Amino acid sequence: MDERAWIGLVVVALVLIAAAVWAYVQKRRSAALHDRFGPEYARAVREHGDERRAEAELEQREQRVQRLPIRSLAPSDREGFAQAWRSTQAHFVDDPKAATANADQLVSEVMHARGYPVGDFDQRAADVSVDHPRVVENYRAAHQIALCNERGEAGTEELRTALVHYRALFEELLETEPAEHTEVRR
Repeated sequence: MDERAWIGLVVVALVLIAAAVWAYVQKRRSAALHDRFGPEYARAVREHGDERRAEAELEQREQRVQRLPIRSLAPSDREGFAQAWRSTQAHFVDDPKAATANADQLVSEVMHARGYPVGDFDQRAADVSVDHPRVVENYRAAHQIALCNERGEAGTEELRTALVHYRALFEELLETEPAEHTEVRR
């Protein structure tokens, strides 16, 4: 074999090795994002139509949230919010519609106190998904029920479900005991 053939073989081998390394890195990146975001990863894939675009979106979320001034609550703030939640929950028996609206507002207040922007709901849910990916779909479902509630279209059982979903995110935001989560299935 002449020298040009050897050089060609070396170049082909290097290209194949580079492609294998690239594929391995991509697979590890995908697995890490899947593990980190759990059900939110699958939702992003469905929403964006393919894994590559979904992964880019999830990475953008991570970068955005890293720039946010997210902080833990002071113990006194945590206790104040916990007391407000207990009051909201107790009020549910007498007025489920008002209690659900209050739960929605209370979650927003805790998010704001922690440093999350609370303007646009979709952006808020995307931001929360970075640190709380296991409950964000429940948060979206609770918010949809709250919107139905505003229109007078939500029944008591739906409102109870919303309150349970809000509580799961609320407890994570307060950084209290780990909440048991019921994933929303669609």
